[in-house]
Amino acid sequence: MNFLYPGFLFALLSVAIPVIIHLFNFRKFKKVYFSNVQLLKEVEQQNSSKEKLKNLLILFSRILALIFLVLAFAQPYIPLNNQKTTSLNNTISIYIDNSSSMEAVNKDGSLLDEAKRRAKELIKGFGINDRFQLLTNDFEGKHQRLLSAEAFLKALDDVKISPANRNLQQILNRQNNIFTGTANKYSFLISDFQKNIITNKKLETSPDIQYAFLKLNATTLPNVAVDSVWTLSPNHQPGANEKFVVQVKNYSEEDAVNVPLKLTINNQQKGLSAVTIPAGKIKRDTLNFSGLMPGWQKGVISIKDFPVTFDDSLNFSFKVDSSLPVLSINGSNAGNYIKALFAADNYYKLTENAESNVNYNGFANYGLIVLNGLKNPSSGLAQQLKTYLKTGGTVVIFPDLDADINTYNSFLSGLSLPAIQSLNTLASKVDQIDLQNPIFKAVFEEIPKNLDLPTANRFFSFVESNSASKESILSFSGGKSFFSKYGVGNGQVYLTATGLNEKDGNLPRHPVFVPLMYRLALSSGNESALYATIGNDVVLTASYITIGKNQTLKLSAKNFEAIPEVRQTEGKTSIYIADQIKTSGFYNLNLADSLLAVYSFNNGRSESDMHYLSKSELENLAGKSNLKIYDTDKDAVKLVAGANKIGQTLWKLCLILSLIFIAAEILLIRFFNNTKRTI
Repeated sequence: MNFLYPGFLFALLSVAIPVIIHLFNFRKFKKVYFSNVQLLKEVEQQNSSKEKLKNLLILFSRILALIFLVLAFAQPYIPLNNQKTTSLNNTISIYIDNSSSMEAVNKDGSLLDEAKRRAKELIKGFGINDRFQLLTNDFEGKHQRLLSAEAFLKALDDVKISPANRNLQQILNRQNNIFTGTANKYSFLISDFQKNIITNKKLETSPDIQYAFLKLNATTLPNVAVDSVWTLSPNHQPGANEKFVVQVKNYSEEDAVNVPLKLTINNQQKGLSAVTIPAGKIKRDTLNFSGLMPGWQKGVISIKDFPVTFDDSLNFSFKVDSSLPVLSINGSNAGNYIKALFAADNYYKLTENAESNVNYNGFANYGLIVLNGLKNPSSGLAQQLKTYLKTGGTVVIFPDLDADINTYNSFLSGLSLPAIQSLNTLASKVDQIDLQNPIFKAVFEEIPKNLDLPTANRFFSFVESNSASKESILSFSGGKSFFSKYGVGNGQVYLTATGLNEKDGNLPRHPVFVPLMYRLALSSGNESALYATIGNDVVLTASYITIGKNQTLKLSAKNFEAIPEVRQTEGKTSIYIADQIKTSGFYNLNLADSLLAVYSFNNGRSESDMHYLSKSELENLAGKSNLKIYDTDKDAVKLVAGANKIGQTLWKLCLILSLIFIAAEILLIRFFNNTKRTI
């Protein structure tokens, strides 16, 4: 037999107290004088031997009552045959699910409140020397330490609903990190166990940890959520028509009829609709609006769906640029087609550089760079363009067909583009156009049967050694490239087989040229994401930001301000926010007093699916002898410190025996009376 708390055995010294009382409790006789013995009416005679026996029995009862009371506090137990007894204390990790779904209610109130109540009941079964870990979905650093029972209860009261969510294996791994040494180890998970908590992989547990899942049961509720939003507009211009597609998902088993859908931009209503979503399906709706002013726009898509409301709105943000800067680097025989094209629209701000006078430092300021009839493109230009392309830039190349092929091949090789094979002087006509390419989408209302396509009097043929990153937009017969897109770095290069001289062909005067170049320019640049998800997106990207020596970037919102970690990589600025964002909404990125960007954050939608694992599904998932599943509505959670690991506990028996001997003492004093009366 062993003891969980052998320190209490020192209290056995208290056994000396009743012994001392017994030894010094001698009766002192007092002499009484009588004038006449006849005055005595009654004389009591005592049996000394029986009186001694009574006193001894009372003494033994008191001694045994004290002994068993001390043993009850020391908690004796009989260890299992194969149980090591080197550890006497317990380490307990209790996970409280504080995800959004725990806002749901049952007959006992919110699930989070019930989870806290269950956790308080659990720690009552452990001793004062045991240590506890409180774990939530936030995975905060302060939760990676062991607490006393009192400190645990105080930390438990501070647990609030969080947008973060974790899968089951992540939780168990996190708990496993706290278990060190040879203490008895217990892992408790208190959750509603939504189906999104599991992964397809087999659950990994540790054989020296006793696991228990406490399943809370919520009332099943229908739920409709704003799932996502994206734009159909390749570029956002002041006053232009905007198209946004909204996806709404119905997670319930009943049809959601006429769910009101509203779009607001900068707190102004821009769109209103109603959607009907079949059970378990998604529905998409396109919202059109216009009239935006230049600057950052804060949009909100919202629906009305009760009682689950945490996923009824979706924040997004984007920027409307006042203009699109375009750079044209012109050769000596470039012509005026590019200038005439972009000068026709005030939105485009065209800058022209001669081939001999190029400002490389300003490349990052342009959304589109056009190489128009360069005679002698250099390797230095190729290197600068490659850096520009890494930041997501767009380049269009119209070659000079009279230039030296070897010089051009050296330039194209620097951009990882296919080399020129030869110059073809036989006139050919483009016979293939990819109308599904994003450049041509929404350009043609109706596709004619005999579509007129450009012709080329002469053109370059290319050696297509690697076409993995190639998209053929316009092609000659046999698949020969005329106008193709190549992915380079994070950007794209559009390579043309012919130039813009009239003797090369009719491309600059053909009707397809204008929409081709306009759409290409509008789709240029690196469009930032409309929104980020709290807990998943920990890195934000922005165009390269020049930061002074004593300057810092600040991310701010209402009642929030943080200085994020910043890294400059490949012409971009990466902003690391880690787990600093806890609340959905809009966050401004500032440098001094300048607003650089607006980022929108939303809660993840994994909690929107209000379907839960049953107890049998959890048992099938577990399949472990050291893992127990409790349904809190049906099962009594009987957990005694060490009972499942150390064997048979005896403290209850000791307490009962102590009470029995206290009762025996009372009975002996009350009824063991051996006096004999004589008259």
